Amino acid sequence: MYKRNAQGWSKHIDFMLIDVISLMIAYFISVYIRIGIWAYESSLYRMMGISLILVDVIVIMLNNTMHDVIKRGFFTELASSIKHCFLVIALETVYLFATQSGDSYSRLVIFMLFFLHLLFGFYSRLMWKFIMRKTSFLRTNKSNLLVVVTPESAEEILNKLSNDTLADYIITGVVLTEVAESKSIAGYPIVADLDNAADYIVREWVDSVYIDAPLTDERVIKLMDDCSIMAVPTHYHVPNMSRNGTKRFSEKMGGTTVLTTSISYATPFQLFIKRCFDIIAGLVGSLFALLIMAIVGPIIKKQSPGPILFAQERIGKNGKHFKMYKIRSMYMDAEVRKKDLMDQNRIKDGMMFKLDFDPRIIGNKVLEDGTQKTGIGEFIRKTSLDEFPQFFNVLGGSMSTIGTRPPTIDEYEKYKYRHRARMSIKPGVTGMWQASGRSEITDFEEVVRLDTEYIMNWSPLLDLKLLFKTIGVVLTRKGSM
Repeated sequence: MYKRNAQGWSKHIDFMLIDVISLMIAYFISVYIRIGIWAYESSLYRMMGISLILVDVIVIMLNNTMHDVIKRGFFTELASSIKHCFLVIALETVYLFATQSGDSYSRLVIFMLFFLHLLFGFYSRLMWKFIMRKTSFLRTNKSNLLVVVTPESAEEILNKLSNDTLADYIITGVVLTEVAESKSIAGYPIVADLDNAADYIVREWVDSVYIDAPLTDERVIKLMDDCSIMAVPTHYHVPNMSRNGTKRFSEKMGGTTVLTTSISYATPFQLFIKRCFDIIAGLVGSLFALLIMAIVGPIIKKQSPGPILFAQERIGKNGKHFKMYKIRSMYMDAEVRKKDLMDQNRIKDGMMFKLDFDPRIIGNKVLEDGTQKTGIGEFIRKTSLDEFPQFFNVLGGSMSTIGTRPPTIDEYEKYKYRHRARMSIKPGVTGMWQASGRSEITDFEEVVRLDTEYIMNWSPLLDLKLLFKTIGVVLTRKGSM
């Protein structure tokens, strides 16, 4: 899922909070100088302080005070700060007049408040912008950006994109519209040409694609369509496109205007809510995982010597590799024996691997009379106890509580463009298809349809609904294997 940048006043909540804090510091100092008390010691001045916070937020929202705050220079910032402080004092004065409480307050407090708010607010914004620019290289959550350009515009576009010091992306490769003799341009590696760019994207870690190439080239249109099928967000430099019905919106990248297309998007606030939900669920789930491991661990080690936890390399969001943890329910040679059992796979196209009776599971064996006997491994799989260590991944950020099932490397290598769409969000401990029958669904295309439906209609409420639905499925053991 693409994280869309916040719009309007909500884009700079950090600057908004800094201004409110600056205002309160200025107010406390003003009241102390004039009255000799801390403002909130008096019920009268406490009420004024609360009203000032509300007035400041209203002015920021209605006047869009923080518009282009990061790009503003010294004098532009000063002019904007003066205007903002004047509007705050003016609106507060109107409030005091309307409530007929103006005579109860010292006019000197309001006079000093204007200048102190201007001083603290102005310099705190300058300082925060300086800190942001100096520490932007420390951010670890930047996304991988693939840039598609013509040889003529390559250096100009790459320089603009790379000069955006506060960008939340890292340029990891370049695709030229024409075959190049060199292996790099402007210091960035040329990873593909326009004809095989889609094949590169489907196999590598690519979070989004920036395109600055003419629409008259049909290969550009085809690449956009392929990216849309794979649910890879594209940022097109020329805002003139209407294909495939995907969500589109205009953004700024490196000082250029782009039209971004994505199967879905979420605001930073929505992703913040989802992450908070994941942290809470991750903590609770991890505690349960430790308890379960303490109980079933000794039984597993006795019947199959080896580690209790099983770590397997899986494919995560947009092709990123990570280690997924589960309680080991299979014998140590399970992966080696897998190829010998492929002809029994219930998912006939091989896009996933499910058996009616898996002899690799600890305790599973066929008796002489043909009876199938199960053991501890089948029990923890039926009850989904083996899934709980995935909450360690949730806490670490490589997975989410609700998402899509992360494929293994061999499964991912078989993906077509349309299958790649389900990789546009973090994989989850559970998700739409798990809550809809899990192992009863043997058609991988149906799994992709359900996962894509989840991504397109995602909301915090849907996550909550799927969580409760999954709990019901686990308790009734419906479709579990």
